[in-house]
Amino acid sequence: MSDAAREELATIAARGGWTPAFSTRPSAPPLYLTTAFDIEDLEQLEAVASGKTAGYLYTRDGNPNHEAFAADVARLEGAEAGVACSSGMGALTATLLALLKSGDHIIAARGLYGRTGQLLHHFASAYGMRVTTVEIHDADAVRQAVSPDTRLCVVESVSNPLVEVTDIPAVAEAVRGVPLLVDNTFATPCLLRPLEHGAQLVWHSASKYLNGHGDVMLGVIVGERGLVRRIRQLTALAGTNTNPLEAWLGSRGLRTLPLRMERVSATAARLARFLQQQPGVSRVYYPNLPEHRTCAVARRLLPRGCGGMLAFELAGGRAAVDALFRRLAERIPFSPTLADARTTVSYPAGTSHKFLSAEERAACGISEGLVRLSAGLEDVADLERELAAALSGG
Repeated sequence: MSDAAREELATIAARGGWTPAFSTRPSAPPLYLTTAFDIEDLEQLEAVASGKTAGYLYTRDGNPNHEAFAADVARLEGAEAGVACSSGMGALTATLLALLKSGDHIIAARGLYGRTGQLLHHFASAYGMRVTTVEIHDADAVRQAVSPDTRLCVVESVSNPLVEVTDIPAVAEAVRGVPLLVDNTFATPCLLRPLEHGAQLVWHSASKYLNGHGDVMLGVIVGERGLVRRIRQLTALAGTNTNPLEAWLGSRGLRTLPLRMERVSATAARLARFLQQQPGVSRVYYPNLPEHRTCAVARRLLPRGCGGMLAFELAGGRAAVDALFRRLAERIPFSPTLADARTTVSYPAGTSHKFLSAEERAACGISEGLVRLSAGLEDVADLERELAAALSGG
């Protein structure tokens, strides 16, 4: 009788689930859904813990799925290293905690995603830091904001929700010597690689385009190896990293990212021109429209397309937005996110920027009649028909 046959049922059950080692490699990356990794002996423990031998010990400190996703994004962005986090906001939090201390100064672009601005000002009040909000399209204003204790400049490559393109080379020159942190969520490395234009760090809400299917909460930050090492240490200490399944889903999404960005860029550009002709639409925001305030910058930095995000104003204000969303609900849903495979709409004044005062929203150009649209993968003719019907009251 074999040893296995003599084992009690409880032992067999507790130790099950394993297959013998095999020589072929899986065609798709495996999911390492494990809390920890078994260690052969104390010598191996020391070798892995010191970095002399490749391996993993505890998933909060590192996991193959974390490393694969972060490394893929780093390669796409042209970065030296990367670290996966629980969300885009988790990536920003880890960066601030790792790189800043009491008394430090942050320069922030006016009109950042509402939660980003809220977090920066929370750090300022809670940890004795200073935040200066500047008109990021005015290089002189950015340059004048730099002080001896400035330690970070935070911008978006393409802003949320007015899709304004930041002149990253000009900002990098204005803050020379200060690390430039760029939220590249809207553009993705398929359209713009900020590190090639003078940035030191790039972060993403990978829940959006990098994943692309609306089923992940995930963030990532990539950049210079020394800076990323400090951030990685903080994520392990504070627990702001992600779990293996989210990272695995993020990696799966990356495989189709270039195709999706090409498609949504073409769709958004066509919808922007279409919406300009629709009743009740008073203004459309999309970077390649000649009247957009950053059109010239977009033509220089985004030659492969301007992405899948656009915004438009309804002359009827909040009431008109509510009526539009009700008419669209069965086809183009109102969803407080973006970059899903399907087209969605959102209301910045009540979602992404609701934490700002009415005066602050007005200063950022966010009105009660502003709608943000995230172009999906549907046939664009169907989207035009559905939008036309909803805007005309059908």
